[in-house]
Amino acid sequence: MPIIILIATILLPPLGVALKHGLNRDFLINLILTIILFVPGLIHAVYVNYLR
Repeated sequence: MPIIILIATILLPPLGVALKHGLNRDFLINLILTIILFVPGLIHAVYVNYLR
C-alpha cells in the first residue's frame, strides 16, 4: 500500500493525501493548492504524507 500512496501523491497530490489521511482539512488545502498550481499541491502533499 505505501507504494500506491507514493505514486498517487506524485501523480495526483489530493488523491495521495486522501488515501493516507481521509477527506479532512489537509485534503481540502491540498485540493485548492493543486487547482491553483500543481507544484504547491505536490509540495504540500509530500510534506503532509512524509514529513509531518
